Amino acid sequence: MPTTARTPADPADPAVPRCDGRRRSDPADWRAPRDHLEAGVTGTAAGHPSRRSAPGRSAMAPHSTPSTDDARSRLDLQAIGEMLDSQNRRIASYARRHWHTPRHTPAPTGPAPLDDGPGLGQTVLEALPMGALLLAPVFAGDGTLRDVTYLTRNARAREGLAARLPPDVMPPWTGPVSLFERHPNLAVTAIPRMLTDAARDGTPQGPETVQWMVSTPSGPVRINDEVRIAPCGEHYLLTWEPGNRIRMATAAQRLVRVCWAEWNLGDDGVQPSHGFREVLGLAHDAPVPGLYDLAATATQESLPAYYRLLYDVVLRKRATECELRFRDRGERVFRMVAEPVRIAPSSLVWALRAVLVDVTTDRMRREAADRAERAARRERERTETVAEIADALREAVLPHFHDGLDRYGLETAAVYRPDAREAGVGGDWYKARKLPDGRLLVALGDARGHGLDAATLMAKLRYALAGLAYTHEPVEQLTHWLNEVACADGDESTATAIIARYHPDRGVLRWTSAGHPLPVLVRDGTARTMPPADGGSGLTLGVMSDVPYPATASQLEDGDIVLMYSDGLTERRGGDPDDDVRRFLRAAEACVQEAAPRPGHGGLQDYTERLVTRLDGPHRTDDATLLALRRVAT
Repeated sequence: MPTTARTPADPADPAVPRCDGRRRSDPADWRAPRDHLEAGVTGTAAGHPSRRSAPGRSAMAPHSTPSTDDARSRLDLQAIGEMLDSQNRRIASYARRHWHTPRHTPAPTGPAPLDDGPGLGQTVLEALPMGALLLAPVFAGDGTLRDVTYLTRNARAREGLAARLPPDVMPPWTGPVSLFERHPNLAVTAIPRMLTDAARDGTPQGPETVQWMVSTPSGPVRINDEVRIAPCGEHYLLTWEPGNRIRMATAAQRLVRVCWAEWNLGDDGVQPSHGFREVLGLAHDAPVPGLYDLAATATQESLPAYYRLLYDVVLRKRATECELRFRDRGERVFRMVAEPVRIAPSSLVWALRAVLVDVTTDRMRREAADRAERAARRERERTETVAEIADALREAVLPHFHDGLDRYGLETAAVYRPDAREAGVGGDWYKARKLPDGRLLVALGDARGHGLDAATLMAKLRYALAGLAYTHEPVEQLTHWLNEVACADGDESTATAIIARYHPDRGVLRWTSAGHPLPVLVRDGTARTMPPADGGSGLTLGVMSDVPYPATASQLEDGDIVLMYSDGLTERRGGDPDDDVRRFLRAAEACVQEAAPRPGHGGLQDYTERLVTRLDGPHRTDDATLLALRRVAT
């Protein structure tokens, strides 16, 4: 193999034009005679047509050259154009060294040309690589087609029709016959018009899609071909190829948004796939864009990657890929995968073969998924922050019971379960403490909603009650004041609550209910709801101002357990509240029957936790709280 021209192997080689906004001192082999952009994209190099020549040939963009103010794009395009022109000159130089120009020499002495003797026409038909018929049209005096004589056919025509139709559907061939008698449905296809045009103009017609039906015992068979008709002496040659293959290939390219082409670097020729223009969004008769045309309509951000692809394929002779965005295609995004086509092994790259895949939809989905992921991450971080704040707030406001109240005749225990779906942010609260007058304040509430708003309202009500309790006013007045606090906080600030005072000297619990589930009394292993004051429970806090909250007094005996709970522990979505209460009563009794609460704070805490475990489950949609009080002898 003769020595080939030297090709640079590294972008840092000073012989290679750069595509990074800077210029190197180029040797004559790379230097274009003038700036193609300043010259209106009409320059030539070394006597060969430039990739940038032929103004207006690109169908990709009516104004494919960027503004002259965009210096970076101009330099990128210039580097791409110079690379393509340089390879063109290399190929031309290679051709001059290795290939010879045809010379006019006397015709060699040889056998005389064949005469058009008998059987020669059939021999020619059999040599054709596709199905072929020889036809003789019959025209009327006014030039209209009256009939078509079907003279003969080749073996491929016979075999092709036999492969598509069941045996014995077509009558046996006996010689020339009327085409429309043998195949009646062809009379309503494009074939009569194509024969008329071929006879009138004396030029080949087609290819055109011809579809026709043949009736068979098993049903109609659809035949779909690409047909050509050409004058052949006094007769006409009809040839066809299966048209569904071409259409299926074109449809497949359209469906998956992929096309391909081979760009000849020596003469700027392009061989595109059938669906090339459609996938790129071009008119069906638009010129196929060359490699420089693709660069001229690409966005400025795409040019460096496109330059590297051309460099790797043309000079490094290796397959590679890049991403292209086209400005005038609605910012569509294509992935271009390219490989070199060489003149000979280990020789120059003669052409670039590439597949272009429209990844616009995938990219948009990926970008949307990325945005959604970032939004979800921000939401998780916000939720985690809210949960940390709420946990800290709850830790600060919810008491941790030990044995502080048992000396006053009342043991206490509590269990709180946050709503895991809401990151533990809820509005349940409770309080149990000794007041200066010797009585005990006990309360449990549930602020509406979730999140910091619920936690904030919970803290407001709890701390408000702690201060108001020092007024020594009865629980009716304390509840009334709490309602006023909730009403003043806003329309959405509502809450339910049980507010109670325990009198150790008499063993009496005086309490009010503001829309909250009634307390449950467990005595001698039996659980029952504690009856409210005459008139029932009061309104939920924050619904209406200046409303009364009646109180009732419940006498407790030693060993009695009072259970106050939030509705999150019992309610089921779509369930009956009365059923929820009955389920709570059964669970409270079942836990006593399993193991009677042991004396002391630890025994009461164990009973409380077992009861919550029995009632809790995946059905729960809210945070849940259970506060247990047990009267003990002092």
